[in-house]
Amino acid sequence: MREKTLCLIITFHTTTAAIAMERLCQESGLPGRLIPVPREITAGCGMAWKAAIESRDELVAAAKDAGIDIDGAYELVI
Repeated sequence: MREKTLCLIITFHTTTAAIAMERLCQESGLPGRLIPVPREITAGCGMAWKAAIESRDELVAAAKDAGIDIDGAYELVI
């Protein structure tokens, strides 16, 4: 069984925004990956970006600079 760790979860209003975040991070070499939204959070599109919590400021700033509308940024043990 995988050990649970504290992670950053970024949620989006739309699937388009989630896919845009994935593309941005891949092109920019930013950490993380798309996952289904954890049950503890409700989000519009059902997709979320998971990364290390240390990456929070960098990822939120990158999304804002790219015009990607995020729903929220959470710290969860998953």
